[in-house]
Amino acid sequence: MKADILTQIVLPLSLFIIMMGMGLALKLKDFSLVLIRPKAILVGMAAQMLMLPLLAYLIVLAFDMPPLLAVGLMILSLCPGGTTSNLFTYLARGDVALSVTLTAIVSLLAPLTVPLLLVFFMEQIMDSGELIELPVFETIKQLLAITVVPVVLGMIIHRFAPAFAQKAEKPVKIFSVVFLLLIVAGIVLKNLDSMPRYFAEAGLPALVLNITCMLLGYVIAKVFQLNEAQSKTIGIEVGFQNGTTALLIALTILQNSEMAMAPTVYSLLMFITGAAFAWVLNYKERKAVEV
Repeated sequence: MKADILTQIVLPLSLFIIMMGMGLALKLKDFSLVLIRPKAILVGMAAQMLMLPLLAYLIVLAFDMPPLLAVGLMILSLCPGGTTSNLFTYLARGDVALSVTLTAIVSLLAPLTVPLLLVFFMEQIMDSGELIELPVFETIKQLLAITVVPVVLGMIIHRFAPAFAQKAEKPVKIFSVVFLLLIVAGIVLKNLDSMPRYFAEAGLPALVLNITCMLLGYVIAKVFQLNEAQSKTIGIEVGFQNGTTALLIALTILQNSEMAMAPTVYSLLMFITGAAFAWVLNYKERKAVEV
Protein backbone atom coordinates (compact mmCIF):
# COMPACT_ATOMS: atom_id res chain seq x y z
CA MET A 1 0.00 0.00 0.00
CA LYS A 2 1.42 3.38 -0.98
CA ALA A 3 1.99 5.86 1.80
CA ASP A 4 -0.18 8.53 0.12
CA ILE A 5 -3.15 6.13 -0.10
CA LEU A 6 -2.69 5.23 3.56
CA THR A 7 -2.45 8.80 4.82
CA GLN A 8 -4.91 10.49 2.48
CA ILE A 9 -7.65 7.84 2.20
CA VAL A 10 -7.32 4.83 4.50
CA LEU A 11 -6.46 6.68 7.73
CA PRO A 12 -9.14 9.42 7.44
CA LEU A 13 -11.80 6.92 6.32
CA SER A 14 -10.97 4.54 9.16
CA LEU A 15 -11.10 7.34 11.74
CA PHE A 16 -14.47 8.40 10.28
CA ILE A 17 -15.81 4.86 10.79
CA ILE A 18 -14.36 4.66 14.32
CA MET A 19 -15.95 7.97 15.32
CA MET A 20 -19.26 6.98 13.78
CA GLY A 21 -19.07 3.82 15.88
CA MET A 22 -18.73 6.03 18.95
CA GLY A 23 -21.85 7.90 17.88
CA LEU A 24 -23.77 4.64 17.46
CA ALA A 25 -23.40 4.09 21.21
CA LEU A 26 -24.51 7.62 22.14
CA LYS A 27 -27.88 9.16 22.85
CA LEU A 28 -28.56 12.80 23.65
CA LYS A 29 -29.56 11.81 27.16
CA ASP A 30 -26.04 10.42 27.71
CA PHE A 31 -24.87 14.03 27.93
CA SER A 32 -27.25 14.57 30.85
CA LEU A 33 -24.47 13.03 32.93
CA VAL A 34 -22.91 16.51 32.84
CA LEU A 35 -25.83 17.73 34.96
CA ILE A 36 -26.27 14.56 37.03
CA ARG A 37 -22.60 14.08 37.93
CA PRO A 38 -20.88 17.37 37.06
CA LYS A 39 -17.97 16.86 39.46
CA ALA A 40 -16.90 13.58 37.84
CA ILE A 41 -17.16 15.11 34.35
CA LEU A 42 -15.25 18.27 35.29
CA VAL A 43 -12.49 16.34 37.08
CA GLY A 44 -12.16 13.99 34.09
CA MET A 45 -12.07 16.82 31.56
CA ALA A 46 -9.50 18.79 33.60
CA ALA A 47 -7.28 15.72 33.92
CA GLN A 48 -7.62 14.91 30.21
CA MET A 49 -7.36 18.38 28.69
CA LEU A 50 -5.10 20.23 31.16
CA MET A 51 -3.06 17.82 33.27
CA LEU A 52 -2.18 15.42 30.44
CA PRO A 53 -0.66 17.94 27.97
CA LEU A 54 1.13 19.84 30.75
CA LEU A 55 2.61 16.60 32.05
CA ALA A 56 3.61 15.60 28.53
CA TYR A 57 5.37 18.92 28.04
CA LEU A 58 7.29 18.52 31.31
CA ILE A 59 8.32 14.99 30.29
CA VAL A 60 9.44 16.21 26.86
CA LEU A 61 11.66 18.79 28.58
CA ALA A 62 12.92 16.40 31.25
CA PHE A 63 14.02 13.80 28.70
CA ASP A 64 15.29 16.41 26.22
CA MET A 65 13.50 14.61 23.40
CA PRO A 66 14.39 15.40 19.77
CA PRO A 67 11.96 18.08 18.52
CA LEU A 68 10.00 15.97 16.01
CA LEU A 69 9.54 13.10 18.46
CA ALA A 70 8.60 15.60 21.17
CA VAL A 71 5.93 17.17 18.97
CA GLY A 72 4.61 13.69 18.24
CA LEU A 73 4.20 12.99 21.96
CA MET A 74 2.46 16.35 22.40
CA ILE A 75 0.06 15.52 19.55
CA LEU A 76 -0.82 12.27 21.32
CA SER A 77 -1.35 14.06 24.66
CA LEU A 78 -3.77 16.55 23.07
CA CYS A 79 -5.97 13.86 21.54
CA PRO A 80 -9.13 12.61 23.28
CA GLY A 81 -9.61 9.11 24.58
CA GLY A 82 -11.01 6.60 22.14
CA THR A 83 -13.29 3.59 22.16
CA THR A 84 -10.34 1.61 23.57
CA SER A 85 -10.64 3.55 26.83
CA ASN A 86 -14.30 2.55 27.01
CA LEU A 87 -13.34 -1.11 26.54
CA PHE A 88 -10.66 -1.05 29.23
CA THR A 89 -13.00 0.81 31.60
CA TYR A 90 -15.42 -2.08 31.20
CA LEU A 91 -12.64 -4.62 31.85
CA ALA A 92 -11.56 -2.68 34.96
CA ARG A 93 -15.18 -2.59 36.22
CA GLY A 94 -15.21 1.18 36.00
CA ASP A 95 -18.04 3.59 35.20
CA VAL A 96 -18.61 2.89 31.51
CA ALA A 97 -21.27 5.62 31.17
CA LEU A 98 -18.79 8.18 32.53
CA SER A 99 -16.08 6.90 30.18
CA VAL A 100 -18.33 7.13 27.12
CA THR A 101 -19.51 10.63 28.05
CA LEU A 102 -15.97 11.91 28.70
CA THR A 103 -14.72 10.42 25.43
CA ALA A 104 -17.61 11.99 23.53
CA ILE A 105 -17.32 15.47 25.07
CA VAL A 106 -13.53 15.71 24.67
CA SER A 107 -13.80 14.32 21.11
CA LEU A 108 -16.33 17.01 20.21
CA LEU A 109 -14.04 19.73 21.62
CA ALA A 110 -10.82 18.30 20.14
CA PRO A 111 -11.15 19.80 16.62
CA LEU A 112 -10.91 23.24 18.24
CA THR A 113 -8.47 22.59 21.08
CA VAL A 114 -5.94 20.31 19.36
CA PRO A 115 -4.83 22.67 16.52
CA LEU A 116 -4.62 25.74 18.76
CA LEU A 117 -2.67 24.02 21.55
CA LEU A 118 -0.48 22.14 19.08
CA VAL A 119 0.66 25.39 17.46
CA PHE A 120 1.51 26.74 20.92
CA PHE A 121 3.53 23.69 21.96
CA MET A 122 5.30 23.43 18.59
CA GLU A 123 6.52 27.00 19.05
CA GLN A 124 7.88 26.10 22.50
CA ILE A 125 9.62 22.91 21.36
CA MET A 126 10.96 23.69 17.89
CA ASP A 127 13.41 26.37 16.77
CA SER A 128 12.08 28.93 14.32
CA GLY A 129 13.98 27.28 11.47
CA GLU A 130 12.49 23.86 12.27
CA LEU A 131 8.85 24.94 12.64
CA ILE A 132 6.36 23.12 10.45
CA GLU A 133 3.38 25.28 9.58
CA LEU A 134 0.05 23.94 10.77
CA PRO A 135 -2.90 25.52 8.91
CA VAL A 136 -5.09 25.99 11.99
CA PHE A 137 -8.46 26.74 10.37
CA GLU A 138 -7.98 24.08 7.70
CA THR A 139 -7.04 21.57 10.41
CA ILE A 140 -10.13 22.51 12.44
CA LYS A 141 -12.32 21.91 9.36
CA GLN A 142 -10.64 18.56 8.64
CA LEU A 143 -10.98 17.35 12.22
CA LEU A 144 -14.60 18.48 12.38
CA ALA A 145 -15.34 16.54 9.20
CA ILE A 146 -13.55 13.39 10.33
CA THR A 147 -14.53 13.35 14.03
CA VAL A 148 -17.59 15.46 14.91
CA VAL A 149 -19.63 14.79 11.75
CA PRO A 150 -19.44 10.97 12.05
CA VAL A 151 -20.27 11.10 15.78
CA VAL A 152 -23.41 13.13 15.00
CA LEU A 153 -24.21 10.79 12.10
CA GLY A 154 -23.86 7.78 14.41
CA MET A 155 -26.18 9.40 16.94
CA ILE A 156 -28.78 10.05 14.22
CA ILE A 157 -28.58 6.39 13.16
CA HIS A 158 -28.98 5.35 16.80
CA ARG A 159 -32.05 7.60 17.08
CA PHE A 160 -33.85 6.33 13.97
CA ALA A 161 -32.44 2.78 13.61
CA PRO A 162 -31.59 1.62 17.15
CA ALA A 163 -31.57 -2.08 16.23
CA PHE A 164 -29.00 -1.51 13.48
CA ALA A 165 -26.93 0.74 15.76
CA GLN A 166 -26.85 -1.93 18.45
CA LYS A 167 -25.71 -4.60 15.97
CA ALA A 168 -23.06 -2.36 14.38
CA GLU A 169 -21.64 -0.93 17.61
CA LYS A 170 -19.60 -3.97 18.69
CA PRO A 171 -18.02 -4.72 15.27
CA VAL A 172 -16.98 -1.07 14.91
CA LYS A 173 -15.39 -1.10 18.38
CA ILE A 174 -13.46 -4.25 17.47
CA PHE A 175 -12.46 -2.62 14.18
CA SER A 176 -11.14 0.46 16.03
CA VAL A 177 -8.79 -1.64 18.18
CA VAL A 178 -7.70 -3.94 15.35
CA PHE A 179 -7.12 -1.05 12.94
CA LEU A 180 -4.99 0.86 15.44
CA LEU A 181 -2.88 -2.25 16.04
CA LEU A 182 -2.55 -2.86 12.29
CA ILE A 183 -1.55 0.72 11.49
CA VAL A 184 0.96 0.68 14.35
CA ALA A 185 2.34 -2.65 13.12
CA GLY A 186 2.59 -1.23 9.60
CA ILE A 187 4.52 1.83 10.81
CA VAL A 188 6.85 -0.38 12.86
CA LEU A 189 7.54 -2.67 9.88
CA LYS A 190 8.07 0.24 7.52
CA ASN A 191 10.59 1.81 9.92
CA LEU A 192 12.03 -1.44 11.27
CA ASP A 193 15.66 -0.37 10.92
CA SER A 194 15.03 2.88 12.80
CA MET A 195 12.67 1.51 15.47
CA PRO A 196 15.42 0.72 18.04
CA ARG A 197 16.46 4.39 17.92
CA TYR A 198 12.86 5.59 18.16
CA PHE A 199 12.16 3.29 21.10
CA ALA A 200 15.36 4.47 22.78
CA GLU A 201 14.40 8.13 22.34
CA ALA A 202 10.61 7.95 22.78
CA GLY A 203 9.95 4.67 24.62
CA LEU A 204 10.77 5.72 28.17
CA PRO A 205 9.10 9.17 27.92
CA ALA A 206 5.97 7.54 26.48
CA LEU A 207 5.96 4.89 29.21
CA VAL A 208 6.47 7.45 31.98
CA LEU A 209 3.69 9.64 30.56
CA ASN A 210 1.27 6.73 30.25
CA ILE A 211 1.81 5.29 33.73
CA THR A 212 1.96 8.69 35.45
CA CYS A 213 -1.25 9.84 33.77
CA MET A 214 -3.18 6.75 34.80
CA LEU A 215 -1.95 6.96 38.39
CA LEU A 216 -2.48 10.72 38.70
CA GLY A 217 -5.91 10.50 37.09
CA TYR A 218 -6.92 7.85 39.62
CA VAL A 219 -5.41 9.74 42.59
CA ILE A 220 -6.89 13.10 41.61
CA ALA A 221 -10.34 11.51 41.30
CA LYS A 222 -9.90 10.09 44.82
CA VAL A 223 -8.80 13.49 46.13
CA PHE A 224 -12.07 14.94 44.80
CA GLN A 225 -13.89 12.12 46.61
CA LEU A 226 -15.16 10.32 43.54
CA ASN A 227 -16.08 6.67 44.02
CA GLU A 228 -13.86 3.74 43.04
CA ALA A 229 -15.54 3.09 39.68
CA GLN A 230 -15.30 6.77 38.70
CA SER A 231 -11.66 6.96 39.83
CA LYS A 232 -10.76 3.90 37.73
CA THR A 233 -12.52 5.44 34.75
CA ILE A 234 -10.69 8.77 34.94
CA GLY A 235 -7.35 7.00 35.36
CA ILE A 236 -7.98 4.94 32.23
CA GLU A 237 -9.52 7.80 30.26
CA VAL A 238 -6.43 9.95 30.85
CA GLY A 239 -4.02 7.11 30.07
CA PHE A 240 -5.67 5.89 26.85
CA GLN A 241 -5.50 8.29 23.91
CA ASN A 242 -7.02 8.00 20.46
CA GLY A 243 -3.86 6.91 18.69
CA THR A 244 -5.62 6.87 15.32
CA THR A 245 -6.36 10.61 15.62
CA ALA A 246 -2.76 11.32 16.61
CA LEU A 247 -1.44 9.36 13.63
CA LEU A 248 -3.85 11.14 11.30
CA ILE A 249 -2.60 14.55 12.49
CA ALA A 250 1.05 13.51 12.18
CA LEU A 251 0.85 11.61 8.88
CA THR A 252 -2.05 13.20 7.01
CA ILE A 253 -2.18 16.82 8.19
CA LEU A 254 1.47 17.52 9.08
CA GLN A 255 2.77 14.82 6.68
CA ASN A 256 5.69 13.97 8.94
CA SER A 257 6.41 10.31 9.59
CA GLU A 258 8.87 10.99 12.43
CA MET A 259 6.15 12.78 14.40
CA ALA A 260 4.13 9.57 14.17
CA MET A 261 6.78 7.58 16.06
CA ALA A 262 5.90 8.67 19.62
CA PRO A 263 2.15 7.99 19.13
CA THR A 264 3.11 4.61 17.65
CA VAL A 265 5.28 3.69 20.64
CA TYR A 266 2.69 5.02 23.10
CA SER A 267 -0.12 3.06 21.42
CA LEU A 268 1.87 -0.17 21.74
CA LEU A 269 2.67 0.45 25.39
CA MET A 270 -0.79 1.56 26.53
CA PHE A 271 -2.36 -1.82 25.80
CA ILE A 272 0.17 -3.51 28.10
CA THR A 273 0.15 -0.92 30.89
CA GLY A 274 -3.63 -0.49 30.63
CA ALA A 275 -4.19 -4.23 31.07
CA ALA A 276 -1.84 -4.24 34.09
CA PHE A 277 -3.56 -1.16 35.55
CA ALA A 278 -7.01 -2.77 35.21
CA TRP A 279 -5.75 -6.03 36.74
CA VAL A 280 -4.16 -4.27 39.74
CA LEU A 281 -7.30 -2.24 40.43
CA ASN A 282 -9.52 -5.31 40.17
CA TYR A 283 -7.15 -7.27 42.43
CA LYS A 284 -7.16 -4.44 44.97
CA GLU A 285 -10.96 -4.36 44.87
CA ARG A 286 -11.25 -8.13 45.30
CA LYS A 287 -8.91 -8.04 48.30
CA ALA A 288 -10.91 -5.22 49.87
CA VAL A 289 -14.12 -7.24 49.46
CA GLU A 290 -12.47 -10.31 51.04
CA VAL A 291 -11.28 -8.27 54.02
